[in-house]
Amino acid sequence: MFKSIFSKYIAIFMLIIVLSFVTLGIIISSMMYDYYTRNAENQLKTAASSMQSLIIQRLNDKNTDSVAEFMRENHDEVNAVFSALIRISGNDFSAFVTDGDGLILTSIGFTAPDFSGREVSPEIMQSVGSGFYTSKGDMLGLMNVKRLVYGLPIEKGGEKIGTVFVCTTSESVNSLIHTTVRAIIMSCLWMMLAALIVVYFVTEREISPLKEMSKAAKSFARGKFDVRVPVYGRDEIAELGLAMNNMASSLENLEKSRSEFLSNVSHDLRTPMTTISGFIDALLDDTIPRDKWDYYLRLIGDEVRRLSRLVGALLDVTKLQSGDRKFVMTTFDICEIARVILLSFEQKIEKKKLDVEFDAEKENIYVSADRDAIHQVLYNICDNAVKFSREGGKYRIRIKSKGKKIYVSVYNEGQGMKEEDIPHVFDRFFKGDRSRGMDKTGTGLGMYIAKAIIDAHGEEIWVSSVYGENCEFVFTLTEASAPQQKMLTEGTS
Repeated sequence: MFKSIFSKYIAIFMLIIVLSFVTLGIIISSMMYDYYTRNAENQLKTAASSMQSLIIQRLNDKNTDSVAEFMRENHDEVNAVFSALIRISGNDFSAFVTDGDGLILTSIGFTAPDFSGREVSPEIMQSVGSGFYTSKGDMLGLMNVKRLVYGLPIEKGGEKIGTVFVCTTSESVNSLIHTTVRAIIMSCLWMMLAALIVVYFVTEREISPLKEMSKAAKSFARGKFDVRVPVYGRDEIAELGLAMNNMASSLENLEKSRSEFLSNVSHDLRTPMTTISGFIDALLDDTIPRDKWDYYLRLIGDEVRRLSRLVGALLDVTKLQSGDRKFVMTTFDICEIARVILLSFEQKIEKKKLDVEFDAEKENIYVSADRDAIHQVLYNICDNAVKFSREGGKYRIRIKSKGKKIYVSVYNEGQGMKEEDIPHVFDRFFKGDRSRGMDKTGTGLGMYIAKAIIDAHGEEIWVSSVYGENCEFVFTLTEASAPQQKMLTEGTS
């Protein structure tokens, strides 16, 4: 996998560099060629115009209409002047003068000594006065070189008696372009080498954390959740490393909770089953007198119900986790449910001599939720509150509205919870009373089920506590209007 990532990085970087330099080379070459062409055209026009003016002026001075005769008499002088103009214009510039029929009278700047007596091609003669002509090679039938040609007619008395041609090759600009391309290619190769080195170290730095994550993942697969990934920086890979470490912590806590749960469930199953088995054997063996059978049968019934509660809690967890438990939203009176639950704990409350307070803003407060599910939530919370209340302590259920939300809180004075236990109170299988001194019947699933139900309703639940003093659970519900039938009944009464 890592070699593949490295190869992809290299391929992408190399492709980007090559494309960049190819594009740069094309742009530079095109700009250079355009610049050269424009500059050459201006120089050709200037040189041709100067030669044309010189010849016409000298023809007027000599008072002759024959360019051929003039060139024979003044050949060396004209060539010297033309040579000077050519040197000023450029070393690769050339010029020649023809008569009216296209016969070359003199030539300056060509590699051959002299083109005199040759005839200019008809295509070039036709371009005179119409702009530039680009020869396609075989210039004048003598030079197989591509040239840019510009011609101006020599006229006297309205009659064309000759032509001045100035031309240039693209050899210099081609040479410059070739040199530039070679420089670009060399730069590209050096850049590719530098990029290869940089990409290697960058990729190695990026892949190294991935290797560590791969090792950690293999350790997780073997059930070792104490491995952590080193995290450097604040980039996406660092965030992935943090996520893996958080996942490992969650898995470690889950494994610890699972182990504790198995231990608790094993204890909770073994204890009542041992009790039931022992009592049944004693009843069958007549070890227990018949006049006490009712007492021991009631104990057996209590243990069976204890097992039933444990199995029921496990089934609830399974349904909640799989999404099989469906919630039916109805409108009901939360105060009524709270009163019924409070009455169901009457004996336990009296046994602990608790100072009970029921605080509701109104006699009837209606909410929209699943009635049975909220009954289960409130029952579990109230049961815990009674269980962990100190004798003679305060026990309060408060229901109040704020905005469109109803806040239900259950408060008790007693053992409370340690600060480090509060974040885990809604975890599966968590039991604050690890010694089981006060909680001998709980499974550690009641608060997990309560939070799962509240979350499924889109509401909130939280706990606040002062260890050794008090504890308060609070959850929210959505307020609803009183049912129409209930309102009509109250109005009739």
